[in-house]
Amino acid sequence: MRKAVISLLLVSAVITGCDSARNTPTTAGRAPAEGSRQLTDAEQLRISDAQQRLIGACMRRHGFDFWEAERHTLAESRTLGYVLDDVDWARTYGYGSRIHAKEAAARASNPNLAYRKGLSDQRREAYDDALDEGFDAPMITVEIPGGGTLGKRTGGCVAESEKKLYGDPREWFRAEKIAGHLRSLYVPRVLADRRFSAAQKAWSRCMKLAGYDYKDPGASRQWAAARSERASEPEVFTAERELAVADATCARKADLRSIGEERENHYLTRLRDRYGKALDTYARLQHQALERARKIVGPRA
Repeated sequence: MRKAVISLLLVSAVITGCDSARNTPTTAGRAPAEGSRQLTDAEQLRISDAQQRLIGACMRRHGFDFWEAERHTLAESRTLGYVLDDVDWARTYGYGSRIHAKEAAARASNPNLAYRKGLSDQRREAYDDALDEGFDAPMITVEIPGGGTLGKRTGGCVAESEKKLYGDPREWFRAEKIAGHLRSLYVPRVLADRRFSAAQKAWSRCMKLAGYDYKDPGASRQWAAARSERASEPEVFTAERELAVADATCARKADLRSIGEERENHYLTRLRDRYGKALDTYARLQHQALERARKIVGPRA
């Protein structure tokens, strides 16, 4: 029973952002072709929205109501990553604390949770089975880069939606998790890289001139995160926006994003001998899902 509640929360969360997959390069060591380039935020969101639509249609076939989660605007749903260099976005949203609060409120008020709670015990069990089959669903596992194994149960309408978008859920799960967890191997190398370190020092000097003493963008982001619960207070949000604008301005001056992306690609190239097949599969299935999603839902505004 509890598994289905978790699934509902995840189903709701999937439409509010692009998660870490958006930051997973797929074209290391070669020029990106149309079928292998990294998807944009807008394209990732279209896949997520299509999955919501498919799950809803499946649940209704099983005799249950289902509400798709609220769609935020494209600007609200963007993925920041390590470097924020969009000054206009920072001036409006800061680091996105108010957006995160809005997403949390949407998840807490998810009408599917209230609907499930109002069902009889028998109907609730049937609802859970239809959604994801609960603990009776087949388990799939994958060994991830850096060590360890991840697993998930996949069944019901959630599995059906993945199959219609990506094909084999097992193949997609394996490729997605390997691609995403490669970050644990290459990010430390990027952060320690001489060229990237020099760019971060330039960013830090720029920030000092703007009145902020931070070693790197992560430190300034932590300052804002520690105050995010008070972002509804005008003075707190104003301070967040001013810091984010300085961060983005200095990131542009230090050319931090382009240097970081070039160094990221450099270190990813070294991993292709071992993980290239998984990266290629990840890119192929994402583009396949995008083409299918375009036939199901329109783009976000």
